[in-house]
Amino acid sequence: MERKIFHGKIKPVDIAQALLAEFNQGNLRAQILGQSDKIVVQVGTRPGAMSGGQTAMTVTVQSVEEGIMVELGQQAWLGVAASLGVSALAALKNPFSLIGRLDDIAQDIENLQISERVWAVISQAARAAGASAELSENLRRTTCEYCHVANPVGEPSCIACGAPLGLVQPTTCRNCGFVVKPTERICPNCKQPL
Repeated sequence: MERKIFHGKIKPVDIAQALLAEFNQGNLRAQILGQSDKIVVQVGTRPGAMSGGQTAMTVTVQSVEEGIMVELGQQAWLGVAASLGVSALAALKNPFSLIGRLDDIAQDIENLQISERVWAVISQAARAAGASAELSENLRRTTCEYCHVANPVGEPSCIACGAPLGLVQPTTCRNCGFVVKPTERICPNCKQPL
C-alpha cells in the first residue's frame, strides 16, 4: 500500500472527482463511495471489455490536519497476467498470431501502469488546488507553552523567552510513523494507543 499526504486547502472530493474524470472512460470505469472526510474511489476494467485482462485498484482519500491523506491499495491484476500469458503462448505456437493480439497486449500494458497514472492525476489535482506534500507553515511550528510564541519544530528552546521546548515537540506513532501531537493519546491514523 502506498500513501502520500498533501497539505493545503484540499478536500477528498477534489481528488475523487479528478480520478472519476480521468478513469471513467474507455476500457476503465471508476466509482466513488463515501462522502465528506473519507472517500474511496475504485478504478477497474469494465466488465466485458473488448481487449486486455481484468484489473482493479482502490484509492482511499481522507482528511487529515490541514490536508488529505491518499492511499493506493494493491492492484489486483491476475486477469492481466493471464491475458499476457495467453498472448505469450499464442506467440510460441504461431508468431503471426501476435498481430491479432496487439490490442490485448497494449491494453494489458496500460492496465499495469494504472498506479502511475493514478498518482499523476492525484498530484496534478493537488497542485491545481494549491496543495503540496510540503508541510504547511502551521505544522512546521510549535508554540512555547510559557510565552506562546511560535517556534520552528525541532528548536530546543524558545526563540523569545528561552524556555525548553522538548515537551511541546511533535512525536511519531510507534506503530505507523504518523506525526502526532504530545497531547494525543490515540494515533489519528492507525487508531492505536500512543
